[in-house]
Amino acid sequence: MKIAIAANGKDEESEVSPVSGRTPYILIFEGKKLIEVFKNPFAVGGGGAGISVAHVLAEKGVNLYIAGKFGPNVVDALKENNIEMKVIYNKKVKEVMEEL
Repeated sequence: MKIAIAANGKDEESEVSPVSGRTPYILIFEGKKLIEVFKNPFAVGGGGAGISVAHVLAEKGVNLYIAGKFGPNVVDALKENNIEMKVIYNKKVKEVMEEL
């Protein structure tokens, strides 16, 4: 299972981002192992950030996306791509992965 976590920084010590579409970074895990970190190209700019992030995650084969909040557009886009969502906030990425 691939898990993506919206994060405020580039590593497992980072806090989970309170937003899903405009998160600064996305960390992708397979099992419990961090396999990819990327800067979110949709963090700033025009509308449609959540939908764009959902499509990127689908292309990367993500099964579960964790963030502090999901707007209605990103919820629809994630559902269309069969990606589950989980709301978690005020935790470090490392803590989230230990609890899963």
